[in-house]
Amino acid sequence: MNHLDIRQIQEIIPHRHPFLLLDYIEDYEPGQYAVGYKCVSYREEFFAGHFPKEPVMPGVLTVEALAQAGAVAILSMEENRGKTAYFGGIKNCRFRGKVVPGDKVRLETKIIKQKGPLGIGEATASVDGRVVVSAELTFMIG
Repeated sequence: MNHLDIRQIQEIIPHRHPFLLLDYIEDYEPGQYAVGYKCVSYREEFFAGHFPKEPVMPGVLTVEALAQAGAVAILSMEENRGKTAYFGGIKNCRFRGKVVPGDKVRLETKIIKQKGPLGIGEATASVDGRVVVSAELTFMIG
């Protein structure tokens, strides 16, 4: 297994606080997949307004966290080091549950296709084995 801590993640992807949504990578294979985690704390800035009486992590931020896991897989390839992975598209996105303070979100993105600067990943976020978000993400390497 290839584990990455927060400093090693920052060597691969350009995201930083408050927009770095990965806490660690449990395993990854360059160009193939990445499995990471986001430990959700009540202190996250977005909870102040989403929603004050029922804190819920915005679904789009969960999708972004999945994209960052995919970016670790894509940008850890030698030919992509130092580059940025941008969103090219989101297909078949489904929100199946809420992410709330105290959740440990498992973020898995498998790269299913790559041609030149484009890549497609199958992405799944889960909490305690329950899928909360699934989507097909398209990346553009720049």
